[in-house]
Amino acid sequence: MCGIAGEFRFDGRAAEVATVLDMAQVLEPRGPDGWGIVGHGPLALAHQRLKIIDLSEAGAQPMVDAELGLTAVFNGIIYNYKELREELHAQGYRFFSTSDTEVLLKAFHRWGKACVERFKGMFAFAVADRRTGELVLGRDRLGIKPLYVAQVTGALRFASSLPALLAGGGLNTDVDRVALHHYMSFHSVVPAPRTILQGVRKLPPATVRTVSPDGGTDDWVYWEPSFTRDGERSAQEWAETALTSLRTAVERRMVADVPVGVLLSGGIDSSIVVALLAEMGQKDLKTFSIGFEAEAGQSGDEFDYSDLVAKTYGTDHTRFKVPKHETDDALAGAVAAMAEPMVSHDVVAFYLLSREVSKSIKVVQSGQGADEILGGYDWYPPLAGVPRDGALDSYQKAFFDRPHSEVAQLLTPEALVDDDVSRAFVAEHFGRPGADSAVDAALRLDTTIMLVDDPVKRVDNMTMAWGLEARVPFLDHEFVETMGACPPEYKLADGGKGVLKAAARGVLPDEIIDRKKGYFPVPAIRQLSGPVLERVRGALTDPAATSRGIFRPDAVTQMLDDPNSSRTNLGANALWQVALLEMWLQAHGIT
Repeated sequence: MCGIAGEFRFDGRAAEVATVLDMAQVLEPRGPDGWGIVGHGPLALAHQRLKIIDLSEAGAQPMVDAELGLTAVFNGIIYNYKELREELHAQGYRFFSTSDTEVLLKAFHRWGKACVERFKGMFAFAVADRRTGELVLGRDRLGIKPLYVAQVTGALRFASSLPALLAGGGLNTDVDRVALHHYMSFHSVVPAPRTILQGVRKLPPATVRTVSPDGGTDDWVYWEPSFTRDGERSAQEWAETALTSLRTAVERRMVADVPVGVLLSGGIDSSIVVALLAEMGQKDLKTFSIGFEAEAGQSGDEFDYSDLVAKTYGTDHTRFKVPKHETDDALAGAVAAMAEPMVSHDVVAFYLLSREVSKSIKVVQSGQGADEILGGYDWYPPLAGVPRDGALDSYQKAFFDRPHSEVAQLLTPEALVDDDVSRAFVAEHFGRPGADSAVDAALRLDTTIMLVDDPVKRVDNMTMAWGLEARVPFLDHEFVETMGACPPEYKLADGGKGVLKAAARGVLPDEIIDRKKGYFPVPAIRQLSGPVLERVRGALTDPAATSRGIFRPDAVTQMLDDPNSSRTNLGANALWQVALLEMWLQAHGIT
């Protein structure tokens, strides 16, 4: 896992190596084990390295293959790189390292941009082709690895995080009003290619972009799950299919030249990962859990469950109990680590957990993504039985933070778009071919959009802030394809994720399967008080906020007077959502 950055000029000037180095330095936490930079003519590429595969200097980046005329920077891992290496070697390719980055280079030379269809992994990369003069950018199917892009005068820049691009300067940092509407309405999700800033965009998931020497671009979307049936199977057959596919995904994610642990919450998702690894004979598996002080009558940990799993499978378990003052103190660091504003309160939990875990290990598996793939959230059941053409209204009512009319009550006229762009965005997605039912349509949208720009981004940002690589077996693209065909009734059964619960019988203790669904609890943020509330108040009353003029002053005042009464449709603290945007903008010097 790493951080990548670069500049590709098409105005006849040489690339600004010093600017790219400035960008790369922001990415140092993503790759603290080494760095490199190359600059030649219109191109400069930089890399911050976290040593996971091929720990020698032969695996360093930027990687140049002079014989093939290719240079690459790569973030992520190709889990099947050894198999691809053998295939390429049989076709006459010679290797100077044992890294998956070199496999990327050879695969690109052999198969062109279609090489991505052969990759099983999570990745964002840039490959410069000396022969054509082109730069090719690529991103994995589920968008697990980020890639931000920005057009500046005469050049294209890219980086693994938005703040890295800010360090390069010359960007339009005005708030994107369409993105702002998504943030306030579409559950704080800003779908690619937009970001909250007008001058920065994201390469969408499952996309390869070819940039020509004159600056022209061509995008190829190489994957999209269909969420359609592929034959009749019983509930038990689907449970067996799920377990077999997940077992493959978990085993695949043990590929590394360093130890791999597990972030263990005690829920079914992370617990079954531990169980499957134990089944495979994994010894001395390191597992990690985090908990917080209770507040306002709300529990701050789920240690009873994580302890049960650790004991059952004999893991080398560590749990971290975070005192309240550390939650307060960590807030600023977590906000600074966000590539984009992220509202979920468990951002701080992942930030602190990653800080502690990174002291003893570099790679972990996580249960993230199971709810979106397997129907675990409570906004899916209301869609069951709803006609496919009536799904939009039901989904908006169940999932959106607030309707357009309420967004208008929070935003100033200058910040508000006239139309309900968030509803229109979802309507377009629901209208696409495929997805047999209303539930299928919602699962497809959440898998390809919400998952990418909320939970997955959250895990990437917070783990990589401490040089920790997180791998997500539930987002193995073959698992996603397989389970996309599973009928919704099997997913929604047994209170949600029924197919996974059925698969887990006999693998996990029943207490884990039958427990009430939990979340990463951070009470100090769910119930704003003390130093956290003062940070919120300070951000919203700061001169930068008042001069920016995004939120109506009367609405802000009302929320600050009663900070815990205003909630979004799904129960999140609305004041936190409003303040987090300002906190993020101010943390990154955007005025």
